[in-house]
Amino acid sequence: MSELHFTQEQQHILSQNPFINKVTEKSITYSEQFKLHAINEYAKGKTPTEIFREAGLDPKVIGPKNPGRSLSRWRSVYFKEGKAGLMGEKRGRGSSGRPKTSTLSLEERLIAAEAKIAYLQMENEFLKKLDELERRLEK
Repeated sequence: MSELHFTQEQQHILSQNPFINKVTEKSITYSEQFKLHAINEYAKGKTPTEIFREAGLDPKVIGPKNPGRSLSRWRSVYFKEGKAGLMGEKRGRGSSGRPKTSTLSLEERLIAAEAKIAYLQMENEFLKKLDELERRLEK
């Protein structure tokens, strides 16, 4: 994550740009149109810094490495998921979420315990058979 922090003045200036959807103290959310435009311009041979400058985004303000990082991320998403991958907010997508904090009911705990007992019984039977086969092979 970037260590940049945008001042109120920088946030106001950046929010006026048509290619930016949202600006906070720590992040910028670019429009889908800009992401697609940047990918197309990059394919034509322009550098990420040139693309961002032409869009009115000064690399000194947004961070000198951010144009390249952003474009690299957008291109990989575009090639994996197509246009739809660049649409909408994707932060947090694919997260497994927080672990359950609720406890299981008595019935659910009983079902889980019975399943575990059945598994362990089958495992014991298997190990007994394996032990018996090893003894036969030794003789």
